[in-house]
Amino acid sequence: MPASDDSLHHTATDLRLATFRLARRLRCARATDSMSDTQLAVLADLRMNGRRTISTLAERERVTAPSMTNIVNLLEEQGFVVRTPDDDDRRRVQVDITEAGVAIVAETIRRRDELLADMLREVDYTEAELATLREASALMRRVVER
Repeated sequence: MPASDDSLHHTATDLRLATFRLARRLRCARATDSMSDTQLAVLADLRMNGRRTISTLAERERVTAPSMTNIVNLLEEQGFVVRTPDDDDRRRVQVDITEAGVAIVAETIRRRDELLADMLREVDYTEAELATLREASALMRRVVER
């Protein structure tokens, strides 16, 4: 039986508030302070999915292609990405992450996971409660991966 609209709206409000506050706290933990959230998201996307065009990166981050070009320019200047001509269409450029970019993403993930583990430790959850949180995270991933 599907959930009622009232239940969906109440759940949506609770999840929005909790995830917004959690995301804000986690964003503070990063490997470098000189990188924006969008720059870090681009690097994470490249690390996870491999080479991408600027237009694909722009679409994924919901910014314009010119804005993404500026972001990629900054990342390239810092040595975190490189541009390569597309194999099929020489007019198109692919963006690849460098080892330095991979290292920034990995260190940021490590710091954020450590911060969240510390936050969970402070609440003193039981094993059953932690299992519930893992189940909830799987359900939330279903929402965002659609």
